[in-house]
Amino acid sequence: MAQYFDKIAHRYDAWYQTKVGQYVDRTEKKLIFSMIKTKRGRALDLGCGTGNYTTELYRRGFDVIGVDLSQEMLKIAKSKLPRVLFIRADAYNLPFKEEVFDLVLSVTMFEFIHEPEKVLDEIYRILKPGGEVTIGTMNGKSLWFLFKRFKSLFVETAYRYAKFYTPKELETLLTNAGFDNVESRGIIFFPSFFPFVGFAERVDQKFNKNLKSIGAFIAVRGVKK
Repeated sequence: MAQYFDKIAHRYDAWYQTKVGQYVDRTEKKLIFSMIKTKRGRALDLGCGTGNYTTELYRRGFDVIGVDLSQEMLKIAKSKLPRVLFIRADAYNLPFKEEVFDLVLSVTMFEFIHEPEKVLDEIYRILKPGGEVTIGTMNGKSLWFLFKRFKSLFVETAYRYAKFYTPKELETLLTNAGFDNVESRGIIFFPSFFPFVGFAERVDQKFNKNLKSIGAFIAVRGVKK
């Protein structure tokens, strides 16, 4: 997968400049940061890519480190945030001591790992007691996901290589890894070609708890005991 992301790194951020990309990015970030209770300290952006969430964590005052396996993605991230430490590393074997992070955030990375249990063990190891993890992924049962997966049959996209989860599956993974106070939410209830973005955003904010099972993007949060 690192080779695939190396190949698309130069055009990865272009989607975020589109109207749909801006809507999705804005909506997903609103959900993620509404769930995160930690407001300061040392944060790890795991699977940071080109630094989208690293930038937001840095802007919010975190002492943040970005980790990714794609060298080309990391080059772009470093160009955006020259003062931030970015490390090329495998999520199965993170190069950090135990109990050093207050927050681990991982958005759209878990879809591309084969052994999530091992990664969660690593996250648990490097978190301080009382530290939190927040994970965001695409929802395997959403209409948007089904559309994207169908498209990947004809055009090579990252979705061709991904494994997707439901909110319940993510909650179970975190609970089995030892995390406490596990909760999940979902958002983005209309396909990307839905024209009425303003209406869609109002629906997103109102129903991200009650309709999480059908949201295109889901997030789960847990706390280390």
